[in-house]
Amino acid sequence: MTKTQLLTVENLNVYHGSSHSLQDVSFSIADQPKAILGRNGMGKTTLCSSLMGLTKAASGNIRLQNYDLSSLSVDKRAKTGIGYVPQGRRMFRSLSVIEHLKLVEKKDSDWTIDRAFEIFPRLAERKNNMGDRLSGGEQQMLAIVRALLLDPKLMVMDEPTEGLAPAIVDDVTELLLALQSEGVGLLLVEQNISVALEVAPEILIMVNGRIVDEVSAETLKNDPEMQHNYLGINFAD
Repeated sequence: MTKTQLLTVENLNVYHGSSHSLQDVSFSIADQPKAILGRNGMGKTTLCSSLMGLTKAASGNIRLQNYDLSSLSVDKRAKTGIGYVPQGRRMFRSLSVIEHLKLVEKKDSDWTIDRAFEIFPRLAERKNNMGDRLSGGEQQMLAIVRALLLDPKLMVMDEPTEGLAPAIVDDVTELLLALQSEGVGLLLVEQNISVALEVAPEILIMVNGRIVDEVSAETLKNDPEMQHNYLGINFAD
């Protein structure tokens, strides 16, 4: 039986000037999270930005279930059910934590502000602090729950554990693992290889703007030569 595709990307091409940043990128996500791994500068962030419409694609198709996103604006893509956690967080400096969350909270959603504060108690403690008065880790927590409050079908997360203390990385990892049981799909870009391999059973490898391989997390974890060739590292437990 063919799996129902949550996200389908076909032959996506993006240019930055004369640079061909994404080259015929194609992949899909069904019922399991996928992570995109690759060295720096390979096009991972450009791909995330293109999925949201923040970076314009020259050609290609993007579908979320039955929605063709290719020509939709950023806000309309979000309304179809994509939650985005961008690299760099992108907080409003003049809004408090609680104001950020009230902007996106939806009625009759399982994801509420109270639940967000249960996930990250530190945000509850800092709920009246402005965006520019939060640490990098606190901003990252806020970016994650801000996306969840949109009640997404799919989360696109670009480096969600970047800049977080180890204890908070553990909290985020636990949350990412729980998303599947909540019925939320996940596309994860993550430099923390151990997090990516724990959370996503399927790994997409990106090299020079192309998806060059798709392997299981177990295969990548147990293949030092593949780790070195694609990522320039050797992962160890």
